[in-house]
Amino acid sequence: MSTFGPSSGEPEEGRKTRPYNPYQDLHVPIKNLYDLPTSPEYLFHEEALKPHRSWGENLQYYTGSGYLAGALAGGARGTLDGLRSAEPGDSLKLRVNRVLNSGGQAGRRLGNSLGIVGLIFAGLESGLVHWRGTDDLLNSVAAGLGTGALYKAAAGPRSAAIAGAIGGIAAAAAVAGKQAVKRYVPI
Repeated sequence: MSTFGPSSGEPEEGRKTRPYNPYQDLHVPIKNLYDLPTSPEYLFHEEALKPHRSWGENLQYYTGSGYLAGALAGGARGTLDGLRSAEPGDSLKLRVNRVLNSGGQAGRRLGNSLGIVGLIFAGLESGLVHWRGTDDLLNSVAAGLGTGALYKAAAGPRSAAIAGAIGGIAAAAAVAGKQAVKRYVPI
């Protein structure tokens, strides 16, 4: 016997429905199941004592973030360039191909460049944290300065100095922005 009528999809008269709980026979405290901790959990006690990310985590974070940001920005710029370079006699297939090629090429190029910048920055910052024994603003600014200088070192000393200054200022602005967000944005 079915609890539903032949074609209406409604329950038969006199029959009440109830919500189905798949955990009712397991005796699992469901209310505690989704009560997640608010502080980070560590496998080893020594990890909890460290106030910063390890060099491997820094390397992965900065390199990956740089590559992703560069790939997205370069892809957007290349897509716009591909749309602008469309010629009046091009077919739709040719236009789509041109947009995809230019977006992929520009995204790959800028993504690789910013990934390298992130790699250099992570290495320098982690080295400075290890060498100085403290994690503060000075490490980030010095790592930004060194990153800019190393990245543009092949272009000559003047370009390296300018890029180093830009890198130091950018790192200081990023750290100051992070502190401002921590202080003024309730998360």
